[in-house]
Amino acid sequence: MLDKAQIEAIIPHRAPFLFLDRVLELVPGERCVAEKDLSPDEEVFRGHFPGHPVFPGVLQVEAMAQAGAVALLSVLENRGKLVLFAGLEKVRFRSQVRPGETLRVEVGLVGLRGPLGKGEGKAFVGNRLASSATMTFALAEGDVA
Repeated sequence: MLDKAQIEAIIPHRAPFLFLDRVLELVPGERCVAEKDLSPDEEVFRGHFPGHPVFPGVLQVEAMAQAGAVALLSVLENRGKLVLFAGLEKVRFRSQVRPGETLRVEVGLVGLRGPLGKGEGKAFVGNRLASSATMTFALAEGDVA
């Protein structure tokens, strides 16, 4: 299990745009399962939506992408690189995610050819599927430590 500091040592994301609190499972280069505790105090809930707070679907996809980046950048030869979105397919939002819930994201890397690859992601609250997506990514040289 990785905590937030260990996640930050792998990917360049930082608050307020880091959407992983801990990694529960990690197979470098293959798979990552991570969680984000959605505190009612999260800034995003102030404006999305007042009186009916919902964690945005696009941020659920971003959490999936960050978990995929942890899996990809955990491979030693990928350290210090950037993982960038190159495309999204089959994105589905199935249920609302609310303050006080824990979002669990599961991502499997399904292909890497040169600098391009794909990941299959799902986001859950408990056993309830909240969203899913197929993400295409580009692995780029970066100046990230």
